[in-house]
Amino acid sequence: MNPAAEMTVYPILFSLSLSHLLNDTLQSIIPAIYPIVKDNLNLSFTQIGIITLVFQMSASIMQPFVGLYTDKRPQPFSLAIGMTCTLAGLVFLSFSTHYGTLLFSVGLAGLGSAVFHPEASRMAYVAAGGRRGLAQSIFQLGGNAGSSFGPLLAALIIAPQGQLSILWFTILAMIAIAILRKVGIWYKAHLTIAKKTNKPIYTAPDNGLPRSKVSLSVFILIILIFSKYFYLASMTSYFTFYLIDKFGVSVQNSQIYLFLFLFAVAAGTLIGGPIGDRFGRKYVIWISILGVAPFSLALPYVNLFWTTALIFPIGFILASAFSAILVYAQELIPGKVGLVAGLFFGLAFGMGGIGSALLGILADHTSISYVYKVCAYLPLLGILAWFLPNVGSARQKTR
Repeated sequence: MNPAAEMTVYPILFSLSLSHLLNDTLQSIIPAIYPIVKDNLNLSFTQIGIITLVFQMSASIMQPFVGLYTDKRPQPFSLAIGMTCTLAGLVFLSFSTHYGTLLFSVGLAGLGSAVFHPEASRMAYVAAGGRRGLAQSIFQLGGNAGSSFGPLLAALIIAPQGQLSILWFTILAMIAIAILRKVGIWYKAHLTIAKKTNKPIYTAPDNGLPRSKVSLSVFILIILIFSKYFYLASMTSYFTFYLIDKFGVSVQNSQIYLFLFLFAVAAGTLIGGPIGDRFGRKYVIWISILGVAPFSLALPYVNLFWTTALIFPIGFILASAFSAILVYAQELIPGKVGLVAGLFFGLAFGMGGIGSALLGILADHTSISYVYKVCAYLPLLGILAWFLPNVGSARQKTR
């Protein structure tokens, strides 16, 4: 094995994490401004759900195709191009005064995310060396931290200054483009060296599993993605409305509560990958989804104080799942890093979008509180992770 392939390139990982932070900060502005555009355009919960659906589907449908294409033809500067799409989407969003232009804007921003995630995840895999779980956690930490900043920035800047103030955030997009250009230069040099030395870009050890077992495992992972991201959709899209409706908090304060939840998500992100490297990803996946259930089941029935107390363990525990799921899937299907990253990031965005649309319809026909009573049971699907085989764990390697 090439010793260089086992070296972890931390400057690239931190650059990717920072760019992921900036990307997801910009992306998280979209759900954060829902209470503002709902009042400005007199939208229903169903229309809010459709905005998320358009945004998430544009961010999800293209990701597996981007990943499949770049598995065969890596594109070092595609990340900067994707961020340019996000920049354009923000500009249109700041001037959107009609529902149609709002949908176009979020679709364009979603397209930028579709280009960003598969190739950035591949670069993290390449820079990981032998610590793939840690590398994905570092990469995901930036994204989840960025997602938590959106509501806070919306509360501090957009809520008091209005929709046009979104233009200030284009500065972050331009910073991200500059960082991603430098990462692209490193990746291009890495590809050139690999081509000259006739060495693989990344190692892909065979896991020895029969195809039927791999297929069943992927199916279970898809169900777990459904569980995780339907529940997250209820929080990111509707938690502010839940707080306003049930406890009478202001729009601005509701954004701060949402920030606390998303900050917990960011804080929990870093633990899943390293623990999976050490003890096995299967157990991280199992505990991180099923372990949310006691808290999610209690959430709809408590007061504001306990709601605030419960959202932190919910976000923290649930967040540890995705890095472990992604690396686990990449080890299930070796040699298809970009395709797997695109597929699972795409599933995450797609499930979030579909979940948001369906939950919006449910809220319109029942109540926003009823939505949380239904979603409380979703983490119980985490029990299915028990049927996953051990792949890529320290325990398996020592057998």
